Amino acid sequence: MARSGRRTLDGHIIIIGAGHAGVQAASSLREEGFEGRLTLVSKDPELPYHKPPLSKAFLKAADAEPQILRAQAFYETNNIELLRGVRATAIDPVARTLRLDDGNQVEWSKLLLATGAQPRRLSVPGSELKGIFYLRDCADARRLRDALAKAQNVVVIGGGFIGLEVAATAAVAGMSVTVIEAADRILGRAVSRSVAEHMHAYHESLGVRLMTNTGIERFDGERGHLTGVTTSSGHVLPADLVLVGIGALPDTSLAQSAGLVCDNGVHVDVACRTTAADIYAIGDCVSFPQSGTGRRLRLESVQNATDQARVAAKSMLGKDATYDAVPWFWSDQGERKLQMAGLTLNVDGEVMTGDPASGAFAVYLYSGERLVAVETVNRPGEHMMARRMLAAGFSPPVALVHEGLAALKAAMAMAAR
Repeated sequence: MARSGRRTLDGHIIIIGAGHAGVQAASSLREEGFEGRLTLVSKDPELPYHKPPLSKAFLKAADAEPQILRAQAFYETNNIELLRGVRATAIDPVARTLRLDDGNQVEWSKLLLATGAQPRRLSVPGSELKGIFYLRDCADARRLRDALAKAQNVVVIGGGFIGLEVAATAAVAGMSVTVIEAADRILGRAVSRSVAEHMHAYHESLGVRLMTNTGIERFDGERGHLTGVTTSSGHVLPADLVLVGIGALPDTSLAQSAGLVCDNGVHVDVACRTTAADIYAIGDCVSFPQSGTGRRLRLESVQNATDQARVAAKSMLGKDATYDAVPWFWSDQGERKLQMAGLTLNVDGEVMTGDPASGAFAVYLYSGERLVAVETVNRPGEHMMARRMLAAGFSPPVALVHEGLAALKAAMAMAAR
């Protein structure tokens, strides 16, 4: 892995991408003492904004605006040059230049890639029809919101977080909603079977039809407009709107063309360094060594993006920094707030607290005797406790979990003495 041992408090740092990762990195660089030129390149014309609300609250109100990450004054006060609606097109690691689509070529002393991910596309007959949507940015969300206002029959392809969040929003608004999932259950890559089964039942209670173990044969249409979806089992579903949410792919095009090693994302080490000197990468676009599992992973979450941004800022300035944060995620679906801490890899046991029928419960997931993850539904206090336990490496015995949150807090406080 390429390294740069010198401390840098001046020069020109360019950040490509102005999502949660890029904006946090710019802020952290100033907080860590960087006084040089700092440029944030964003292909999005909007002032940088929160992306999670785009699949939920943003869709509910016709006049809703994106929730900005930082006011314009933040960039001005911190002397951050924010280039909006400008796309980076080529990196030259040797000459240390970045080419932009506005014709400019800019020199850099250090470069940070925060290019995020792009929706995985579904390629079946009829994919070009009008009425088929993907959701990644504010422009996508605006188009989807306008279409939802006129839709009656909505089909969601993919039973992951984004698909289910939109499904719940559409169902509560009175639309007929069907979710099609190729796997044998929804949220298959994200949560335990216990939580997935609860969320399945909850969506059905909203009126959502869920079809698992089902693929897509084609999209049907007339005169260029979507009219329905034909499934792999031959079902024909009427649809005037389809949302495709089948995952995302890391945006590594710039990195690959510059010769950086990429493997399910831009390859970085624990200090967010790529394989090229003075080029760093963070967020949804990277694969990194995850300390809790001993595996190289790619995670898509606000937590991962912002925590890596803080590490990268230190690392770019020549300070010692290691990314070893506990991963956590959340998803708001109707009246259910699903929160997860840790990663559900190598799980062989679970303990449940609370009652799923009440709509509020938690699932503690173990690998042997080690607590590796906790999933909660409408129990934010238990989620926060889970993050503390996982960060401290505290694995409570099953009997202690059943004693409740107060007992867990007391036991952890005792263990910390």
